[in-house]
Amino acid sequence: MPREVLCRLPAALGRAQSTFARTGGLHAAGLFTSRGDRMVVAEDVGRHNAVDKVVGWAFLGDRDLSDSVLMVSGRAGYEIVQKAVVARIPMVCAVSAPSSLAIDVADEFGITLVGFLRGSRFNVYTHPVRVAGFGRAITSR
Repeated sequence: MPREVLCRLPAALGRAQSTFARTGGLHAAGLFTSRGDRMVVAEDVGRHNAVDKVVGWAFLGDRDLSDSVLMVSGRAGYEIVQKAVVARIPMVCAVSAPSSLAIDVADEFGITLVGFLRGSRFNVYTHPVRVAGFGRAITSR
């Protein structure tokens, strides 16, 4: 995934958060293609529920997620990474921090984990080969 596409994901997720725009009180999760095209976005009071909604949408539609990215509006806990593993989503991005257990799970199961994705900056914690220009896990500049 090109860096510039990756950096556009938080704004694309935010534009699809109609209830958050009115209330300021919901989390969101979205599935995007590796080109940055939005597949689906869901909102919920719980970030895990929002992830369940987008993964459920994909399963019900028998969609192949092998070329997708899961973007979440909050932290990336290990449960979110586990859901990506089960759904065969190769990349998880979050606007906030991943937990240390999320990093361990992502590393073990080959998931690219990106955190603190804000503006033009982000951290790649595991399997950076899916981010163009990154050969190892580093902080972007």
